[in-house]
Amino acid sequence: MYSEPWHPLLIISTLKHKFQYCVVKPIIFLIVWRTIMDYHRLLLLLLIGFSLVVCGCTTGGSFVALNLTNVELSDAETEIVARDIAGTSSAGYLFGVSYSTGNMANTLALVRVDGTATLYDSAIRDIWKNYEANYGPVEGKKLALVNIRYDADILNLFVYTKTDLFIHADVVEFK
Repeated sequence: MYSEPWHPLLIISTLKHKFQYCVVKPIIFLIVWRTIMDYHRLLLLLLIGFSLVVCGCTTGGSFVALNLTNVELSDAETEIVARDIAGTSSAGYLFGVSYSTGNMANTLALVRVDGTATLYDSAIRDIWKNYEANYGPVEGKKLALVNIRYDADILNLFVYTKTDLFIHADVVEFK
């Protein structure tokens, strides 16, 4: 049909063909590739979120709200034997967040890298250890913790979170 290579219709047809394969097709490929990659990013974010919920470490506690007893200590049967005994506990986590809501400290994270999962229990045990170091053994004594006060120090970074729990109490001995 077009015998000469420089014929205008042949040149236009060749340019149209080259434009379609050199410009249009790569643009369509990039649009399709970007859509696929956005889908993979969304899938990856959903997978990370799901693994945080299912496989992550969570701690929480409310020592004061769940362990509240009112005792009248004006009796001659009681004596305050130690004041302001302190106990501490801490835990560090990767890829998480910690927060405190007044009477409890909570953490939602992927993995614990240091410390203990039972912050309140460890802090109470530390109080008794500190009492024994200063006042002798607790064996055979009728002791109780009163005036329990606690505080939490929380560090939240992008990839690391740390919770420090501080509990202070007075020790009472019943005679």
